[in-house]
Amino acid sequence: MGIFEPFRAIGYITSTVPFSVQRLGTETFVTVSVGKAWQIYNCAKLNLVLVGPQLPKKIRALASYRDYTFAAYGNDIAVFKRAHQVATWSRHNAKVNLLLLFGEQILSIDVGGNMFMWAFKGIQQNLAPIGHVMLEDKFSPSCIMHPDTYLNKVILGSEEGSLQLWNISTKQKLYEFKGWKSSICCCVSSPALDVVAVGCADGTIHIHNIRYDEEIVTFSHSTRGAVTALSFSTDGRPLVASGGSSGVISIWNLEKRRLQSVIREAHDSSIISLHFFANEPVLMSSSADNSIKMWIFDTSDGDPRLLRFRSGHSAPPLCISFYANGRHVLSAGQDRAFRLFSVIQDQQSRELSQRHVTKRAKKLRVKEEEIKLKPVIAFDFAEIRERDWCNVVTCHMDTAQAYVWRLQNFVLGEHILKPCPENQSPVKACAISACGNFAVLGTAGGWIERFNLQSGISRGSYVDLSERRSCAHDGEVVGVACDSTNTLMISAGYHGDIKVWDFKGRELKSRWEIGCAVVKIVYHRSNGLLATATDDLVIRLFDVVALRMVRKFEGHIDRVTDLCFSEDGKWLLTSSMDGTLRIWDVILARQIDAIHVDVSVTALSLSPNMDVLATTHVDQNGVYLWVNQTMFSGSSNIDSYASGKEVVSVKLPSVSSTEGSHKDSEKPDLNHLQFRDDFQNPHFHEKIPDLVTLSLLPKSQWQSLINLDIIKIRNKPIEPPTKAEKAPFFLPSVPTLSGQIVFEPSEISSEKRVAEGDELENSRSDLPQSQFLQLLQSSAVKKSFSVFTDYIKSLSPSTLDVELRMLQIIDDDNEQEPDTRPDLFPIELLLDYFIHEISCRNNFEFIQAVIRLFLKIHGETIRRQSNLQDKAKKLLEVQCAVWQSVDKLFQSSRCMVTFLSNSQF
Repeated sequence: MGIFEPFRAIGYITSTVPFSVQRLGTETFVTVSVGKAWQIYNCAKLNLVLVGPQLPKKIRALASYRDYTFAAYGNDIAVFKRAHQVATWSRHNAKVNLLLLFGEQILSIDVGGNMFMWAFKGIQQNLAPIGHVMLEDKFSPSCIMHPDTYLNKVILGSEEGSLQLWNISTKQKLYEFKGWKSSICCCVSSPALDVVAVGCADGTIHIHNIRYDEEIVTFSHSTRGAVTALSFSTDGRPLVASGGSSGVISIWNLEKRRLQSVIREAHDSSIISLHFFANEPVLMSSSADNSIKMWIFDTSDGDPRLLRFRSGHSAPPLCISFYANGRHVLSAGQDRAFRLFSVIQDQQSRELSQRHVTKRAKKLRVKEEEIKLKPVIAFDFAEIRERDWCNVVTCHMDTAQAYVWRLQNFVLGEHILKPCPENQSPVKACAISACGNFAVLGTAGGWIERFNLQSGISRGSYVDLSERRSCAHDGEVVGVACDSTNTLMISAGYHGDIKVWDFKGRELKSRWEIGCAVVKIVYHRSNGLLATATDDLVIRLFDVVALRMVRKFEGHIDRVTDLCFSEDGKWLLTSSMDGTLRIWDVILARQIDAIHVDVSVTALSLSPNMDVLATTHVDQNGVYLWVNQTMFSGSSNIDSYASGKEVVSVKLPSVSSTEGSHKDSEKPDLNHLQFRDDFQNPHFHEKIPDLVTLSLLPKSQWQSLINLDIIKIRNKPIEPPTKAEKAPFFLPSVPTLSGQIVFEPSEISSEKRVAEGDELENSRSDLPQSQFLQLLQSSAVKKSFSVFTDYIKSLSPSTLDVELRMLQIIDDDNEQEPDTRPDLFPIELLLDYFIHEISCRNNFEFIQAVIRLFLKIHGETIRRQSNLQDKAKKLLEVQCAVWQSVDKLFQSSRCMVTFLSNSQF
């Protein structure tokens, strides 16, 4: 087990598998594939409602019916009821490409031409197919559909260009359509009987009557590429939507037999699925660009407009960083998008606006990609100024200016920062001061300039007079950083020169040479340490104040891609193209853990709370989250998690957080932690030495036990209750402490009542015991008080007070021996219970409050009884011992904190 364990992946919306839409009641749900898992969105707001578990292989086809989801992966088909897998269908000998929901059956077709029929009623008992059809050798199925009103019949399209009509009940081919000498990519049924639409690889759409095998109308895409998706409108409009491999959606009018409108920049990649909602002017589309969009036809000219959408990166992210105390992740990718991902709620994830890109692209008749800013290569932010002005600055690939962003409004800022207008060169590095007022930019030409973020005005440049040119570095500026007090500014040149400048005066204070080319730097403001990654694959740590190297880490065997300090400065995390992620202990000057993943890490960021690590990887469009095991367990010993110099192979986190991600089956997974989206700490039952365990009850619940007398006085009514003039009739009932109503029998003889009264006067022990006493006595016999503790924790403070007062001794002058007095026995059991719980140190604050209330009620009784005094003395000894150990531990902790704060690191 390593320090960081896989948790889940965020930023994945959909993949290249067609979605499955179903309507349940008044709501519509869409099931999409995200690699090896699937997700379900509610189409009302496109909010995520369910995530399926991880499968062994990537999903190739999907189908859904009510609570059931069918996912084809490899040669198998997994059947899920909600998020739980209930069956696996394994009969195919080749990869399954197509699934079709057909009544109460599922049809599956593999690349070898085998079609199986499965019944999903009684799935757990029936794992065998109910039918099998072997298609012809020269027929490679590419799509399958069911024509409306055709009983037990399906149409299969082929890559060879032909169509076949099959009866799955008799398992016979009924008819073969000649086709159009082009590979068929998709086929859908229309609202009109006997009419289907067929999309071909040559870009043509054929509206065909299958009853008479006649062509009705043919449309052709103006853009090159195949027709990959089709859908008919069912709200009364004669429309058919078609999607192409170029990302364009075309809307065709069937009555006028012409093109009605075109959504040119609908998606950045091939259209995978299209679906018109039943009796609604809304079209939903999905694409390989990791997005789902909904279009509504409500404009005067009939053109669709974007209604709502969910999207992620369509190309791998280049750099990431945690924001808002670890609740969000800022991410910039090769798709020219700057995004904000929410770690807690996926609905809060969004792309930062770049000033009406869609409208400008439509007006200029160019692609949105040409209007967007170039990919971000570096960025920095200052949360302290989020509400005041732009608090994020970004550097873009091959761009001679930097851009600012107002993260409060999720928009691009009004200022553009242009360093060195006389000799422009691409901006390569940026940093924002700790106060959030200034941004420092470094260019490929060695120029460093400071700007005011509020006004966007230049506030001077940093020039080294010893250089041949009037600039800061002789070569590219790799990185810049500012300290926490705006006293120093640190810059690094590509040729290995590190320079320390006076931030305000812009004068060079000191410099030193590393001796090799610098790739990346990261500065920790709290401890003043600068970490550098160089071409010789060595990580060096420098003390900026002392101007000397203090640490040197070696271990990577390929180019270092990113560095990251922990918030307390004790850990340094590094990633490399060799596929490893290593954790170095700065104080101990050694590697404490290392993991290896199949796909190399390109960027990483550790949250300020040090509980979650975010990584991006080569050719992966998502952001992957890892949890810090030392933060979520009872053991504080890092050695119990870290593997030291040993490198452990780990799989990447999945979209679903419920699956273990280790390659080695003996390695533990995250199932026992039961993480949720809100990152609440799980409950652990292990005892922590010399510490106490709290009850996790609300503070008001146990604090009310202490101040119960004050609360009663405050809640006492000012006036006595008045009797109603005409009291309504009600059934006579017996009051109970639990709140349950117990009705008194209506017919009770007077003799029986008298007898019961005599028994009550003679002996109270014959009364039925309350649940409080029953659980207390049974727990004492079993010597396990967990059930009793859970019961009293569930009681309200006033109910618990009544339960304790019911045990109060009224006749204290009774001269009987304690052993012959049964009313003292519950008090003795409660003292034993308190001794046990204090010794185990469970529910510490709650038990302390209950003890105080108990002694307040029964203190006088305990003082008068010798056997109860012995129990009370034992309770006092245990109580003192526990408090002394806790206080001793707190003192040692304070000493350790003081030592660490006074030390250099």
